[in-house]
Amino acid sequence: MTDATPVIEIRDLHKSYGALEVLKGVDITAPAGHVVSLIGSSGSGKSTLLRCANLLEDSQQGEVLFCGEPVIWKGNGPGRHPGDHAQMIRIRTNLSMVFQQFNLWAHMTILQNVMEAPVTVLKRDRAEVEASARKYLAKVGIGDKCDVYPAQLSGGQQQRAAIARALCMEPKALLFDEPTSALDPELEQEVVKVIKDLAIEGRTMIIVTHDMRLAADVSDHVVFLHEGKIAEQGPPDTLFSNPKTDRLRGFLSATVS
Repeated sequence: MTDATPVIEIRDLHKSYGALEVLKGVDITAPAGHVVSLIGSSGSGKSTLLRCANLLEDSQQGEVLFCGEPVIWKGNGPGRHPGDHAQMIRIRTNLSMVFQQFNLWAHMTILQNVMEAPVTVLKRDRAEVEASARKYLAKVGIGDKCDVYPAQLSGGQQQRAAIARALCMEPKALLFDEPTSALDPELEQEVVKVIKDLAIEGRTMIIVTHDMRLAADVSDHVVFLHEGKIAEQGPPDTLFSNPKTDRLRGFLSATVS
């Protein structure tokens, strides 16, 4: 991988659920250190695209490349799936996902939640992982919550713990799937601040979001999906201030109102 090689590159991706075609030939590139935001109405394919990038969903056509390395596929069409299990695991562990619902283990403390995957999946030294986990929990502003359980935290704190868990995997990129949509406005801002700080650091991120202000503030590139296709894309300043399509103008008008 050279400095110019994108961390994630998706070419002509198609994804269907039975007769329902959700992605209809989508191209996405996430260069190192860049933030790409995916916006669009519910059902436009945003979350499906993110899950295909992380190989949590199998696509039927097109290519997925990680740091220039193409995913090896087995089969064609509806039966297509990753053909190299070791490669799939390696890619997934380098693309940490932060979900809308926090998905924390209720029976584990926050520190244990953050440490679990690096210790069990990556087989890293427990003492080293604990130091890293404490560092990332402090980074997201909940370093004092290491020994409490998820149920004792607010939604915003739980989502920040989920972000610390993702960071502790030391991934090449972070994938966010509507990270603030389950939160009320006050708690949402706690998480937005963390994401903005990560963007300032130069973290590679793909963010599916309903928050146009977040997309405008942190993104290098914004992609507007409509009915499984890219209807418009570009730098946030251009996309939000001067939309070229009626579809995007209508979407932004409805979002603002």
